Amino acid sequence: MTTSTTPVRPPPVRPLLVQRRHTGDAPRLRVLLMHGLASGGSVWDPLWPYAPAALDAWVAELPWRGDHVWEWGRQYDGPDWTAACLDAVPGGADVLIAHSFSANLLLEYLSRAAARGEDPVAARGIKGIVLVSPFYRRDPDDFPWDAVGGMQRDFLAITEEGIRLRPGKPIDPEIQHLMARRVCERAGLYGWMRFFEVYLRTPWLRTELIGVPALVVTGQDDFAARESETLAADLPAADLRVLGGCGHYPMFEQPERFSALLGRFLESL
Repeated sequence: MTTSTTPVRPPPVRPLLVQRRHTGDAPRLRVLLMHGLASGGSVWDPLWPYAPAALDAWVAELPWRGDHVWEWGRQYDGPDWTAACLDAVPGGADVLIAHSFSANLLLEYLSRAAARGEDPVAARGIKGIVLVSPFYRRDPDDFPWDAVGGMQRDFLAITEEGIRLRPGKPIDPEIQHLMARRVCERAGLYGWMRFFEVYLRTPWLRTELIGVPALVVTGQDDFAARESETLAADLPAADLRVLGGCGHYPMFEQPERFSALLGRFLESL
């Protein structure tokens, strides 16, 4: 007697998940946290033991997270994901905290809204933004013709840095490098080029119109630290903080100091 079985297909991956991850003792401000390319919501986990008491935190698992980035890179007809994130938080978000690629998407969202004459506070209730390790160049000529190759190497280095920071036993450097290459391959050329297209558009951001209070945080050892300085100078209401002893992931390497900065920023609002 033979039996046949029908393969069980895994459920489709939801491109966007937004979940409450932390609630303080006396939450007064609702925040939304968005991770970078080929990363995930766990990048914010080191913050929770030090999080300000006023924090009601919602974390987004975005379409460009590690387990979905390949599919996202090939889909150019998706929604405005920043707006979709805001829609997914009950009651909206008072403060948006975005890392790396997501910080640039947030800037594009605010720039487009400002160009239409919209007030982010009136339209969405956004009282402030925190931009962590953003990418930004002021002038199109700041991108030389061979910038693509250099940025691909930088992305590999950032990915390797993220793997090195994961909790647990240290990983052999050669294995760590191979793991980082695998992550980059999983993102693929389409996924990476979607990031680079956003980066190439930064000279056209209407930074002078983005008047919402902003905190720009970068690590001193991040290769793009100077770009954070330039961005903070171009935003009308931005405060720059550079954390020593860390690179592209200051919230992961220096969670206590990062949380203290965040707490002071929230109090200022």
